[in-house]
Amino acid sequence: MPDRFLGIDTSNYRTSAAVYEPYTGFWQNEGELLTVPEGAIGLRQSDALFQHIVRLHEKIGALPQGRPCAIGVSTRPRAVEGSYMPCFLAGESAARCAAHLLSVPLYAVSHQQGHIAAAAFSAKQLALLDEPFLAWHLSGGTSELLLVQPGTDGLPDCTCIGGTTDLAAGQLIDRAGALLGLSFPAGGALDALALSAEAEKGFCPKVADCHFSLSGMQNQVENQFRSAPAAQVARFTLETVANAVVRATKQALARYPYPVLCAGGVMASQILRARMQAAFRTVCFAEPALSGDNAVGAAVLAARLYEREKT
Repeated sequence: MPDRFLGIDTSNYRTSAAVYEPYTGFWQNEGELLTVPEGAIGLRQSDALFQHIVRLHEKIGALPQGRPCAIGVSTRPRAVEGSYMPCFLAGESAARCAAHLLSVPLYAVSHQQGHIAAAAFSAKQLALLDEPFLAWHLSGGTSELLLVQPGTDGLPDCTCIGGTTDLAAGQLIDRAGALLGLSFPAGGALDALALSAEAEKGFCPKVADCHFSLSGMQNQVENQFRSAPAAQVARFTLETVANAVVRATKQALARYPYPVLCAGGVMASQILRARMQAAFRTVCFAEPALSGDNAVGAAVLAARLYEREKT
């Protein structure tokens, strides 16, 4: 059987388990969104943790059987001091138990590092992890422009150089979705709705030193909601996010002329992808299945760390 690696990720809104075989390229991710009450735009951490505990064994049980060479698990949102969320305890506990019983190495990574690895793998750009590059991590709770360099520990070393100073892009999108009666998380449905609208420029937030604010954009979206059709509100929201992201990327590239990797669920938006592709030559994306939360990135990083220790 080819070398196989197990990845586990219990993020704020999705339970995920995956296997990855570096020599064949095979991967399989089993993920499920957590249940959020109708009309709500979030979950308490205690509720998220409980749902992960209930569901994680089902996700692992749906994967191909076989002893992994190593296990990778996300244990915190970002690889910075003080980054913590209780929901990651569900995945970490299961991974530590499995690694002990199977006598295989366990590698702890951050959720953000997993996103970046999954995007690089999906874009067939794993070589990026061995050199400096820029990366967007745009998701429900994070909107960061990162300078990524190979870390001394073998993991991506991410330094935030830009992004939002307040409301995350995913939060703005989910709040717009709630206004329009869309289920949470609203990104996919909002994008599909926006594609049926007439093209428009959206609002252009001020971007300084690669940073921008989106909190005031909620008022702009609410004003649109009072007078514009639902599809146009959706288009306005996504074009506004795209305006900020494109301008921040241009400012970053003036200082760091590196390739740009786009990761996170918000980056699955067709509108945002089209805007980025039109603006930049050296931009690459994860396929939609690996843009959102997944465990493939943790498995990919486990494989890289395992090979690093062997050499």
